[in-house]
Amino acid sequence: MIFVDSNVPMYLVGGKHPHQADARRALERAVSAGDRLVTDAEVYQEILHRYRAIDRPDAIGPCFRVLNDIVEDVFPIEHGDTLAASEILLNHWTLSARDALHVAVMRDRQISRLLSYDRGFDAVPSLERIG
Repeated sequence: MIFVDSNVPMYLVGGKHPHQADARRALERAVSAGDRLVTDAEVYQEILHRYRAIDRPDAIGPCFRVLNDIVEDVFPIEHGDTLAASEILLNHWTLSARDALHVAVMRDRQISRLLSYDRGFDAVPSLERIG
């Protein structure tokens, strides 16, 4: 199982970027390997937040559609996830709060691989960042 971070669909639908082709290839490899792709509800919130911040409402729909098409499951954010995220954040202070929440969701569901171009995840030795 591979967790898909918000930057993956954003690179796929966004303008020309070096990671756009990388993201497409990584997804193709995962699909051909039969990996199950998943995400959490916070990823959708990140997409909303980013496109609101840069005044790009036109990109929200396409980005959501891409994410909906590539993931098999979207995990909710539970209260326990937020408590675990606080511990993770305190132990890995270089992580963003959102990334700590993703790590908590991943740990709770025993997911150790994620597709992301966010190097902040590299601070968590138990994770394998693909991308």
